[in-house]
Amino acid sequence: MDVVKRVHIVPLGYEYDRILEPIRNQRADLVYLLEDNGAGENARTGEAEYHDELRAELESTVPEVRVWPCDLTDVYAVLGEVTTIAANHAEDTVSVNVSGSGTIPAIGATMACMDVSTDARAYYVEPAAYDHDGERDPISSGVAEIEQLPTYPLESPTPDQVAIMAFLSDPTSWEGYHEARTAPPKKKDLIEYGRAKELSFMADRQSPAEHGSEDKGAFRVLDTRILEPLEADGYVTIESVGRRRVIKLTEQGENAYRAFKHKLAERDDDER
Repeated sequence: MDVVKRVHIVPLGYEYDRILEPIRNQRADLVYLLEDNGAGENARTGEAEYHDELRAELESTVPEVRVWPCDLTDVYAVLGEVTTIAANHAEDTVSVNVSGSGTIPAIGATMACMDVSTDARAYYVEPAAYDHDGERDPISSGVAEIEQLPTYPLESPTPDQVAIMAFLSDPTSWEGYHEARTAPPKKKDLIEYGRAKELSFMADRQSPAEHGSEDKGAFRVLDTRILEPLEADGYVTIESVGRRRVIKLTEQGENAYRAFKHKLAERDDDER
């Protein structure tokens, strides 16, 4: 029988007590420190001197500490890493500290806890005082209160939808796609891809070889289960180009794919 672990996820910023004390008080079994590896204009140029001390303190308190690289300047990167870790610990109790590293990581981590496919719980740590410069020393000290945050569930894309977004993100990565490199995929391409990858929305649809012509029901299933939800969420656009209906992944869709691509691994695990 597997033992349920108390797992904590926390972005590592210019904090000390706000990171350490909840982990200590709640007797965590495993801690993931999201350590910044961003290269954008808001990326940190180096870590604080006291981070080594914090990691050493955590390692003396918790049975296991794992450092997890993450671009803390990118909301979707944080969202994706937190949902991935939470998915890896679906049988454990996962708590996420949204107060360890500033606004952007806090938003991404909170959004991750809203994903209905995870059971992670967000918490916020109110410090006793803000009284340091944040580089040489932590920006706050002490802990006044640890508050569980309410979450409002959000529906994330299904594994099939994420698989289609993966194809749209880079159609030429699939050897079965024969269009010119610059041509966006058509609905027929998505159906062929769904069959080739054995996606569940195509599981009961006949191929043209079996049916004599393309199964019209396949287009209806593609629309209702994949494209209409993705279009409603702003993840794809569907445009008429001559007699073709071409599908493109939007920038928001690219970000969503980055955030939820761990669902592809979950799908592969389910099939094994």
